[in-house]
Amino acid sequence: MPRVYLRTYGCQMNERDSEQVAQMFVERGFTITEESEDADVILLNTCSVRDQAEQKALGNMRHLGKHRRHRPNLVYGFMGCMAQSRGQDLIKDVPHLDLVAGTQKYHRVVDHVEEIIRKKEAAQMDDLRFPIVDIDEEEESQNTISSHVDKNFQISEFVSIMQGCNMKCSFCIVPYTRGGERARPIQDIVDECQRLVDSGVREVTLLGQIVNLYGRHEFPKVDGKSPFVQLLEAVHEVDGLERIRFTSPHPIGYKEDVIHAFSYLPKLVDHVHFPMQSGSDRILKKMRRPYKAQRFIDICDQMKAVRPNIAISTDIIVGFPGETEEDYLMTKAAVEHVQFDQAFIFRYSPRKDTPAAEMEDQLPERVKEERNQDLLKLVNEIVGRKNEEHVGTIQQVLCEGPSRYNKERLSGRTGTNRIVIFDGDAERMAGKLFDVKITESTGYTLYGDPVLSD
Repeated sequence: MPRVYLRTYGCQMNERDSEQVAQMFVERGFTITEESEDADVILLNTCSVRDQAEQKALGNMRHLGKHRRHRPNLVYGFMGCMAQSRGQDLIKDVPHLDLVAGTQKYHRVVDHVEEIIRKKEAAQMDDLRFPIVDIDEEEESQNTISSHVDKNFQISEFVSIMQGCNMKCSFCIVPYTRGGERARPIQDIVDECQRLVDSGVREVTLLGQIVNLYGRHEFPKVDGKSPFVQLLEAVHEVDGLERIRFTSPHPIGYKEDVIHAFSYLPKLVDHVHFPMQSGSDRILKKMRRPYKAQRFIDICDQMKAVRPNIAISTDIIVGFPGETEEDYLMTKAAVEHVQFDQAFIFRYSPRKDTPAAEMEDQLPERVKEERNQDLLKLVNEIVGRKNEEHVGTIQQVLCEGPSRYNKERLSGRTGTNRIVIFDGDAERMAGKLFDVKITESTGYTLYGDPVLSD
């Protein structure tokens, strides 16, 4: 059987896309391998949000090209956002590349790979390429790929509820690589969640580029509730499902009905990943983020009023074009007010064909790095203190199985998305919700002892 090595860069949406592509390969008789040395097909699912992600993918693909020396028929391919944005140029830049498949063409990747394999086997020539570039938008791809959900599931799974984005933030390339907003029907999503639960999943994360704007063009409000809240209520009714997460929301879609949902839907976890990007109104306007910093802070305060224990994580960009020291200090003040439970801080990097890349007053890398390190220090202090406050408490944890870094121990997450490491029997405890007494905190990780009844 041909073997496929598939590596993913970027967001949870990319991870979900890779899972679905892997399943389609399995259905065609391929096997998935974790070792590139064993592979007959090497695919990288790429991200274009930051230049560093693109450079990592390009560097890895060039490095993996060494396997072609011993296996001339090996197939190499890029998928995802970088494939969508760079297209034909990638074929020119990477001499051994055979396939470039954009974000709308995941459902055709297996067909393309099989076609390339057939041509290579028929030609029987060393270093022969039959490059395919397939990046044209195709509206039906969302429904086509979402139907592939039969696999060996984990305890927690991603469920894509929509594709695309209409917001066009000045720094972001996603609307150009994933197209406009397109939502799946509620019943299709509920059916997928039920199939996942029937296969052992206990937690789902609903995915969308701007998840709380789900269905705003396709479906009406009902009793004052947005389509997104209607979806939350419908998924909440899935028997056997223990937890619901969603990512990533946008302040423009964070209306009262979304906040209120946390008061009557107990399966919604005590955690929201809520990108702020900047605490300066002037920079938010340049970013084309249509809200003011105080509006973002008010939403966070309202969420805490509804769920006092809720954890809020965020994304922040420092060093945006024209960001002054005063702008940066406003961002720092917002972080101090909200007291985020986690924050992903990024130095601004220009993305080709985005408005921000053409703006004047691009900041020196030295300034970006100074602000990045300064804000990271503040966030680490906040997170470390909050995690230390958990020592001695009892936390409900969903066991996900063996720890990623120590297979002799188990790992799980609290409702607030904190990782907890503990001892136990994976076969008996994986997929179960139970209490853990926290005994130690080291940075971002908690350690504890399960509190189990007979």
